[in-house]
Amino acid sequence: MTTSAPAFTGEVTGTYELDPTHTRIGFVARHAMVTKVRGAFNEFSGTAVINGDDPSQSSATVAIKVDSIDTRNADRDAHLRNNDFLQVEDYPEITFSSTSITQTGENTFDVTGDLTIKGTTQQVTVPFEYQGAAKDPFGYDRVGFEGSTVINRKDFGVTWNAPLETGGVLVGDKVTLEFEVSAVKVS
Repeated sequence: MTTSAPAFTGEVTGTYELDPTHTRIGFVARHAMVTKVRGAFNEFSGTAVINGDDPSQSSATVAIKVDSIDTRNADRDAHLRNNDFLQVEDYPEITFSSTSITQTGENTFDVTGDLTIKGTTQQVTVPFEYQGAAKDPFGYDRVGFEGSTVINRKDFGVTWNAPLETGGVLVGDKVTLEFEVSAVKVS
């Protein structure tokens, strides 16, 4: 038996804040040409203004604390924070600010905006699927969305790599950004 999310409607209209305890902002990158490394950022904030009647009038912003990167390996996390990769001392945040939101299906949306990593801004589009809305046990109205997109890390000045003896490189250029969002209505 399969279930689908309830239809996206005007009832979800409002201003929402990301719930960091129920939201995951993660990434996946190829490692050593044979496997993948998964990680997430543990500290972030974000706001979405949702217009359920006209999603094109909606907007979203996110600010991620780079030093909260977590790949479950302290040495790798330290390397990702340093100047070879994310240069956290000079660029403590990754930000995203939407420039347009397009409804592509009953429960699907393309969220396009400016992603800034290491001081470099590129336009990206993240396809999202609406997962539904609910009132939680504490009386808060929540909405859920999931989405992912692939970026090239070199487009953001993240260029470090190491050649492998067997050919290829240690770190792949493509990084999949993953978003599992739970947001709480604040107005």
